[in-house]
Amino acid sequence: MGQGNTEPVSQGGTGTREAAAGRPRGTRGRGAVVAALMLSMALAALDSTVVSTAVPQIVGDLGGFSVFSWLFSGYLLAVTVTLPVYGKLSDTFGRKPVLIVGASVFLLGSLLCALAWNMAALIAFRVVQGLGGGALQGTVQTLAADLYPLEERPKIQSKLSTVWAVSAVAGPGVGGLLATYADWRWIFLVNLPVGGLALWLIVRHLHEPARENGAPRARVDWAGALAVFACGGVLLTALVQGGVAWPWLSAPSLALLGTGLALLVVVVLVERRAAEPIIPGWVWRRRTIAAVNLALGALGLLMVAPTVFLPMYAQSVLGLAPVAAGFVLSVWTLSWPVSAAFSQHVYRRIGFRNTAMLGIGTAALFLFAFPFLPYPGEAWQPTLLMLLLGGALGLFQLPLIVGVQSTVGWAERGTTTASVLFCRQTGQTIGAAVFGAIANGVLAARLGGVGDLDSVARGLGTGAASETTRRAIADAVHAVYLGAAGAAALAFLVLLVLAPRRFPVLTEN
Repeated sequence: MGQGNTEPVSQGGTGTREAAAGRPRGTRGRGAVVAALMLSMALAALDSTVVSTAVPQIVGDLGGFSVFSWLFSGYLLAVTVTLPVYGKLSDTFGRKPVLIVGASVFLLGSLLCALAWNMAALIAFRVVQGLGGGALQGTVQTLAADLYPLEERPKIQSKLSTVWAVSAVAGPGVGGLLATYADWRWIFLVNLPVGGLALWLIVRHLHEPARENGAPRARVDWAGALAVFACGGVLLTALVQGGVAWPWLSAPSLALLGTGLALLVVVVLVERRAAEPIIPGWVWRRRTIAAVNLALGALGLLMVAPTVFLPMYAQSVLGLAPVAAGFVLSVWTLSWPVSAAFSQHVYRRIGFRNTAMLGIGTAALFLFAFPFLPYPGEAWQPTLLMLLLGGALGLFQLPLIVGVQSTVGWAERGTTTASVLFCRQTGQTIGAAVFGAIANGVLAARLGGVGDLDSVARGLGTGAASETTRRAIADAVHAVYLGAAGAAALAFLVLLVLAPRRFPVLTEN
């Protein structure tokens, strides 16, 4: 089935053959495999947020308050920089072995985290978790496209979106309950039975076609993988820690940025010479993939505004309790999956690109409207905006993922999916650094250079904050939302200028 005004085409005549060869055989065990994918996605999403509310208990037991932020940063960095590597490996060796290895590494990291004896060990083991989490995120999304033809992919993608959204929002609550009524180590131990079940279902029910006799085994670009890992790790560390652990123009920031740029040159040189590069040039030479990468990078950027700054706004400006503030944010997890599931009826009529442009254009309007909410306002006002924003972003993200996966055959789908997820993750990292700097700059201007966003927000917990401080926080968050609206407008412009009107969808059996 095509996408309304989009004509299915075959690139090089290999689309039908690759699609038929790459899809796992039969549908009898497909339900079990989908269950395993949903469990794996839940684990990856939970572990991005589950530790947050358990930090006081962890620090009280292990110490290391000055470096606890690396419990989050280390995990996310490891996930992000391994996505391109796992994507290429899944195209080379198949999805099943990569998912098995990734899940095993993730479970090993979870067990080691539960056994950690100090903060340094826990941070190191969180990195091990992230090394497996990169395989879970990328390979799950790729397998979802392998298992279903184009007309059925919105169903599985909306299911995965629901699992991700619910798990990410539930993570802090789950972490808080386990830390309060059991022990913080159970945050990691509960991964073992859930991940073990997912691993067993994959081993038992996922059957990929065997390699043809005499087919050459592709060479793995291990030098490129190491270079990509090192470059991504250094640059993302500079973005995560800059302006937090040290000033942006300090020696550590400049050294990390300089090293990262030098490693970027190394990556380009190594990948140009590799027979099977980890990040092949066609990822950026093909208009469709390049446009989707940039657009979803902008999505990662704008998502920082609600996920990071809205809960603080709800508590500091609206005066809500933490649970109520979390609800203001979580409502977009209701509208996002519903809108994503509905999007198939839209893109079949007007195409992938136009549907995504409709979604991101509407999202830009909602983000732009946030600074115009009355001060201090009522809780229902930002809640309604978040509900509408989730619906708009559901129309934006899913058509792009389904569309770009449908333009490549099996042998390129893992790399393509990983590049999309890598750009979205990188956008979030950049957004945290950029919007953090914007918010702190506005606060400094409003408060005469006294404190930053974190220190001011902590001071609100004493109940002694002045009206000037609350207004300063409101202005800072408003500036962030304007920046997020600009990111949405940039995504709209990228799709308008760079993306083809009709995605070159491969024909499938």
